[in-house]
Amino acid sequence: MATKLHGWNRRAGICTLALALTLGLPALVAAADASPASLAGAVDQAWRRHPEAAGLDSREAEARAARDVAGGLTPDPASVSLGNLNDRHGRNLGKQEWEVELAVPLWLPGQKDARAAEAESRIGEAAARRTALRLDVAGEVREVWWSVAAARSARTLALRRLDTARALDHVVQKRYKVGELSRIDANLAQSEVLAAEAEMMASEAALLQAEQTFRLLTGVAAPAELGTEAVTPGPDTQGNTGTAELHPQLAAAAATARSARARVKLADETRRAAPELALRVVRDRDDFAQPYANNVGVKLKIPFSSGAQVRRDGSAAQAEAERADAEMRRAELRVQLEADRARRALVAADRQLAMAQERRSLSAENLRLTEKAFALGESDLATLLRIRATAYDAEGFHERQRLDRAAAISRLNQALGVLP
Repeated sequence: MATKLHGWNRRAGICTLALALTLGLPALVAAADASPASLAGAVDQAWRRHPEAAGLDSREAEARAARDVAGGLTPDPASVSLGNLNDRHGRNLGKQEWEVELAVPLWLPGQKDARAAEAESRIGEAAARRTALRLDVAGEVREVWWSVAAARSARTLALRRLDTARALDHVVQKRYKVGELSRIDANLAQSEVLAAEAEMMASEAALLQAEQTFRLLTGVAAPAELGTEAVTPGPDTQGNTGTAELHPQLAAAAATARSARARVKLADETRRAAPELALRVVRDRDDFAQPYANNVGVKLKIPFSSGAQVRRDGSAAQAEAERADAEMRRAELRVQLEADRARRALVAADRQLAMAQERRSLSAENLRLTEKAFALGESDLATLLRIRATAYDAEGFHERQRLDRAAAISRLNQALGVLP
């Protein structure tokens, strides 16, 4: 009986585990494909899918390997050579000579420190480029984020217009049937419904395109709630390399310039190939009758310097450093201009939003008065449709300005180098 109970418990445990896995796997898949809860989450999703992110990791690993090489005892690995000399194919008197040589390259004066500094600068450059690339990804996500918000807002307004047009058409058709309104009014109401349906279809197509773009960028669907950002003071955009944190784009340009100057220093310290110190061991005999003799020697190999090659390498490194310095100055001006333009755009968006609010209030009041007059028979349908179209345009303009202001805040944060 105990054996049967044990077997039943085991089968029950297996069934329970299988049921848990069956119920848990969809949850895990849904969690992996869940929409991001915030703009920062969307940026993280897009960053994980970005094709250049893995390449930056490999570049940093390469730079760290170069730093390890610079920390070694020799600039290159040691080498060993083995040689043999005999007269077997000649007189064949037993002459035999074996030679083993262990060669070790040596650092040139100042070369070790220069190579270590160059490797460290490359590590810093890879890290700065990663941050700058992440900021670029954040800019793409921000634009798509507000494109989806604008498309959703347009669809909401189109749906509201369609519902209002259908309600009005229902009232007009009833009044037309009892003779209170003319056939022209009935046709106008039906035309308004058709126009609202066409706008609804166009807004749905635009929303589908925006959401597909978001999914292509992040790999997940856009969240139901698209939150806004607040204006955040960003890093230094003036290129002041003191204690202040640099704008990511300026930091990347500065790191590239430092790396280029480190390569110039390395080229100055590497004016010839690495010398070699070799330990030679020779074991030989002249014929079969003589015993082997052992000889030990030391060899120092010092390559000559080629003036043309030194000038070529130094000029190439110097040209790269000058180009990086020029790009740094250009990046400073570009970042400063983008920040100024984003600030002005936000100020303009604030003013336009205030005007849009006032216009919406006036249009809404006119629409209420006109609807009341139309219900009392004091106004015709054409006037009502005209006032309603004006109110609808004012409402749409207000929604666009509200979203434009939110997008302007995101663009200002982007220009200031602030990640979500």
